[in-house]
Formats: sequence, structure tokens, C-alpha cells
Amino acid sequence: MRPVLQAVHAAAKPSVPFWAPLLVAICFSVALDRPTFAGDSPLIAQSTNAQSRGSGLPLPRFASLRSDEVNVRTGPGPRYPVEWILTRKGMPVEIVAEYETWRKIRDSQGTSGWLYHGLLTGKRSFIVAAKAASLHRTPAPSAEVMAMLEPEVVGDIRSCTGEWCRVRASGTSGWIKRTDIWGTYKSEPID
Repeated sequence: MRPVLQAVHAAAKPSVPFWAPLLVAICFSVALDRPTFAGDSPLIAQSTNAQSRGSGLPLPRFASLRSDEVNVRTGPGPRYPVEWILTRKGMPVEIVAEYETWRKIRDSQGTSGWLYHGLLTGKRSFIVAAKAASLHRTPAPSAEVMAMLEPEVVGDIRSCTGEWCRVRASGTSGWIKRTDIWGTYKSEPID
């Protein structure tokens, strides 16, 4: 009698195609707005959903590089290949997306990729845009020019109001027009 019972149980089991678990994992990942990786299951996708949201800070936003050598990867994780190496500590980058502890960034030239969040700092910085910019004593076009900053000069943003930002670059502090730098949004107040 025992062999008959086993045969009945085996016949009652529905046949599941080998690809069904993968399809379920992909569907859950798409619904959760999360990348799918080989071997993922719906339970893994659900358990990492809270982490996949990142910091909860608004996007996009600016940050700066914490180190002189930062690996920028093709995807959010150490298993992705390094595509670029950024080599300017303090350089501003725009964070455009987040996945767990990884940030997708864009630099002033439009290059983008993923890096680990610990390689960034919330300290605000700027890079001089395409042409030389005047660093003024006060926030007025007619104010004394303290220095001329060449393109690609990087400095710290102290504050921004209206169309002017108070900055420090190459040991000199002053005011610069917001339109002459990259690292701040058009009307963003910075204190």
C-alpha cells in the first residue's frame, strides 16, 4: 500500500517549470524598483527593499569627493567593474540615484557611474565652469576683483544667496557668480 500512496502524492504535485522561480524574482524586483541579480528570490527582494531606498535625502543633490582616488563603477556594488577613477579630493559631484549604500553620481563633464557612499562628503564645493571667473570682494559685479579663477579650479562653497556664492579657493575668499561655477542649483540657498 505504501508505494500507491507515494505515487498518488507524486501525481498530485504540480509540475513547476525550472524558470518559474526566476520569473517571480524578476517580477518582484521590478515591482520594488530594485536591480535583479542571479540567484535572487522574492524573499531576498522583499527583505532588501528597505535598504534599497538609500539615505532618504532628496535627489538630485550635490556632494563632494572625500578622497584623492575614487573608483567609479558601472553598477551599485564591488562586483561591478571600475569604469573611471576620479582623482580630485573636494571635487563636486551630483548624486542622481541611490541603491543601498551606493550612489550614482555625475560630474561637471557629464560622466556618471556608481560609488560607495563613504567616498562622499556633504561638504559643498564648486568647480569653475568653462571660462575664467572673477572672485569679488562683495556680491556685486562692480565690486573689487580679488582673483581670477581659471577653469577647473575647485573650491569650497561657504554660502549662496540669490545669484552669488561666498567661496574659498586657492587660499582666497570672496564672492563669485553662481552662473560661473558648477556645484549648486540655480536658486538653491546654502548656509
